[in-house]
Amino acid sequence: MGLRSGYDPVEVDALIGRIESTLGRGSHLLEPVTADEVRSATFRAVRGGYQETAVDFALEAFVVALEAQAKRPVRLAMAEPTGDMLREEWFETQAARVERVGFRTGRMGTGYNEDEVDAFLDRIVATLRGTTQYPVTGEDVRNAKFSTVLLRPGYLIADVDSFLAGIADVLDQRLSRS
Repeated sequence: MGLRSGYDPVEVDALIGRIESTLGRGSHLLEPVTADEVRSATFRAVRGGYQETAVDFALEAFVVALEAQAKRPVRLAMAEPTGDMLREEWFETQAARVERVGFRTGRMGTGYNEDEVDAFLDRIVATLRGTTQYPVTGEDVRNAKFSTVLLRPGYLIADVDSFLAGIADVLDQRLSRS
């Protein structure tokens, strides 16, 4: 850990403290943070810092939690919300998350073919929104294979694989109740 660089732990911990405070889990004395602030957060790289990918995925989960919390007052104001209405809102949030995901470029000119990954993500969004006759299943996501590229931009393989692993479970929920 001491030889590689990563995100500055002091900066990351400070942001996570603010997130936890906003979500009602930590000290309530810290300044609240919005989902947009978390999305745009940047950290200095320091030797022995936190692994970037792990922090990025944790922050993405916090973004979803912050967005869900921000919508709670609207949900309470709805007249007799049904389970289906709340469920569809959740799937819309997940679709928006897929649309916003950004993958880093693979190192040394290798990575997944960006066009293939983007097309697959479009199919996932359509499935989550229920707007396709050919939905993508969680199993489809788990078995997805993409071409790799050399010496041209491609998505970092580990980022794509990790993101899709979480989305597979979301799709299983979508299709189990359709």
